[in-house]
Amino acid sequence: MSIKMICFGAMALSMVTGSALAAGQTGTSALDDPAKMQPFYTDSSMKTMVSKDAFVKAWKAMSPEDQTAMMTACADEAKNANAANTHPEFCSSVKENGGSK
Repeated sequence: MSIKMICFGAMALSMVTGSALAAGQTGTSALDDPAKMQPFYTDSSMKTMVSKDAFVKAWKAMSPEDQTAMMTACADEAKNANAANTHPEFCSSVKENGGSK
C-alpha cells in the first residue's frame, strides 16, 4: 500500500509541475513575435518575404538564442502540420537559408 501511495504522489506531483511549467510560458512560439519576424518581411502585414540575401542578412543579425528558438518553432510546426500553421514559407526559408550556418 505504501508503494502505491508513493507512486501516486509522484505521478500527481509530476502532473502539477508539468502544467505549472507550461502555464509559465507565453503560449506562443517565437514565430508569433512581430519584433523578431519583421526583418524577414517587406510589409507591415508580414505577407511578403524579403529576398534570399536580405533573409540571410537578417538571420545572421539575430542572436543565437533567437535563431535556435525560431528553428525549434519551425520544427514543431512541421511535426504538427495542420491548417493552423501560418508560417510555412518562413520556415522553409529558415531551413534553406538560415538553418545552415
